[in-house]
Amino acid sequence: MPLPQSPNPAEAYETGTPFPPASQRPVTELQTVSSVAPAKKSPRLHSLDALRGFDMFWIMGGAGLIHALTSYFDWGWLHLINDQLHHVEWDGFSFYDMIFPLFLFIAGVAMPFSLTNRLERGEEKGKLTRHVIQRGLILVLLGIIYNNGLFQRTFEDIRFPSVLGRIGLAYMFAGLIVLNTKMLGQLLSFIGLLLGYWAMLKWIPVPGHGAGDLSMEGSLVGYIDSHLIPGKLYRGVHDPEGLLATIPAIATALLGALTGIFLSPKSRQLQPWMKAVCLALAGIALLWIGKFWDPYFPINKNLWSSSFVVYVGGWSLIFLSVFYFVIDVLGFKKWAIFFTVIGLNPILIYMAPRFMDFNFTANAIFGGFANAFLGDFKIVFMALAVLMVKWLLLFFLYRKKVFLKV
Repeated sequence: MPLPQSPNPAEAYETGTPFPPASQRPVTELQTVSSVAPAKKSPRLHSLDALRGFDMFWIMGGAGLIHALTSYFDWGWLHLINDQLHHVEWDGFSFYDMIFPLFLFIAGVAMPFSLTNRLERGEEKGKLTRHVIQRGLILVLLGIIYNNGLFQRTFEDIRFPSVLGRIGLAYMFAGLIVLNTKMLGQLLSFIGLLLGYWAMLKWIPVPGHGAGDLSMEGSLVGYIDSHLIPGKLYRGVHDPEGLLATIPAIATALLGALTGIFLSPKSRQLQPWMKAVCLALAGIALLWIGKFWDPYFPINKNLWSSSFVVYVGGWSLIFLSVFYFVIDVLGFKKWAIFFTVIGLNPILIYMAPRFMDFNFTANAIFGGFANAFLGDFKIVFMALAVLMVKWLLLFFLYRKKVFLKV
C-alpha cells in the first residue's frame, strides 16, 4: 500500500507557493496520496515570485499611490510615470497595458517546472490534464464572482468575461498544448495562433462592416463575442476579456512556457548569466517585430492583437531577464522580499478587495492622524496607508505559510 505523500514541490511552484518541509507545514494544509516516488526538488526561480509581485503591486495600490503623488507634487518626471499608469483607449501601448499579459506570461514560465517535470517523473497525463482543466475552470468561476458578486444580479445582467477567466482559459489551453507537444510543437503553436488570429481579423468579413475593420464597433472580435457570450459585455459592443481574443492570449502563455523550458535546469547548454543575456536580446527582437507589425495589425490590448502579444512579450522577457540576473544569477534576494510577499499570494490579493474594505481599515487606523496633521498631503498618505494595510495582510499570511492556491 503506498504511503501518503505531500503535494509535489513542482506542483506548488505552479502557483508560486513556497513549499516548506512537512514538519513545518500548518495542520490545515491538505495532504494527497500518490504512488509516485518523491523526486529531487528542482531549483526554484525566486525571480519569478518577485516579478509576479512587482506586477501585482501596481494593481493592488502602486498605481493609486503614483496618482496621488502626481496630484500633490507637480513634478514633470512624476507626470511621465503617471501617464504610463492608464490604459490606452484603443490602439497603442502603455506600461499599464502589460500588467495583465505579464501575469499570464509568468504563469506560462512556471509550466515546465510543474507539468513537464511531473510528466517526466511518471505521473499520468490524464491526471495532469484533469488538473489543468480544473484549474482553468475554477479561475473562470472566480472571475465571474469577482465581476458580479454572489447571486446579486440577474442572468441578463451578469458579465461573464473577466481577467481571471481569460487567465484560466489561456492557461488551460496552453497547458494542454504543453502536455501533448514538445518544444517545437509549442513554438509552432505559438506562431500559428498569432498568424491565424491575424488572418481571421484581416479576412473574415463582419456584417455591415466588411473584412479587416479593427474598430471597436466593426471588429470580428466584438461581433463574435456579442453573438456567443450571454449576459452583458463591458463596453456594450465589445469586451476586452471576451472569447475570441482568448486565442492570442494562449500564445502569451505559450511564450512563457517556451521561456520556462529555456530557463529550466535541463537546459544546460548556457551558463545562467548567458541565459539572462539571451532573454534580454530575445525581448529586444520581439519589441522590434511588434513595432514592425504595428502598422499592419495595430498593437491593441482590447483586441489582444498579435502585434500586442509580440510587443508585450518582448517587454516581459526584458523584465524577467533583469529580475532573473539580479536575483537568481547574482543571488541578491533580500531586496525583493517586498515583491515576493505579494507574488506568493496573487489571486488572494486580487480577489480580496471585493470582499474586504481596505479603505475602511486604513481610515480607521490612520484617518484621524491624517485629518489632524497632514492637510492636502492626506491623499498621498492614505494611498500609502491602504497599500501597506494590504501588504501587511499578505506578510502575515506569508509568515503563517497560508497561501491561496487554485
